[in-house]
Amino acid sequence: MTWIELAAAILSAWAVWLTARRRPWCWPLGLVSVGVYAWVFVHSKLYSDALLQGAFALMLGYGWWRWLHNLQDDGRVRIAPLAPLPATAHVGAGTLAALLLGAFMHHHTDASLPWLDATLAAFSLVAQGWQAGRHVAAWWMWIIVDVVYVGMYLYKGLYITAVLYAAFLVLAVEGLRSWRRARADAAVAQA
Repeated sequence: MTWIELAAAILSAWAVWLTARRRPWCWPLGLVSVGVYAWVFVHSKLYSDALLQGAFALMLGYGWWRWLHNLQDDGRVRIAPLAPLPATAHVGAGTLAALLLGAFMHHHTDASLPWLDATLAAFSLVAQGWQAGRHVAAWWMWIIVDVVYVGMYLYKGLYITAVLYAAFLVLAVEGLRSWRRARADAAVAQA
């Protein structure tokens, strides 16, 4: 189990590193990592996280397609703004999904930490959707989610994954800085 978790962690970290650099190869690498992590989470009875990997696979395909259609001449994706109304709707949908999934997992499975796991899964989907949409706000959501994930994985004894999410936190901060800089540079170039 530890070697599989380690392989999933390395693949995932590599994919996030590429995402922070706005490189479209992050998406196919992410597809491989979610397949491996789905197995890890089923084995750990984190069913919401296992389901999340399937949803991630769909969103990774969409994000890859979307990014390939929005590349700059240097091969990096263009940053896009996120309007307040859609952002609010997405957070509301994430909240509703967290409540529904948490209730299902609590009442119908032997899931460990069903409410927390469901909440993290739901808001990870919001963050992934924003990432596919090329929005800087995705990095803020990832920062929040990653902090909580680190604690949950430590509690569950998934130490490699906890370290991975701590690394994701560092990468999310770097991604935030990088994408904000790219957005500012684009604004200057358009002026």
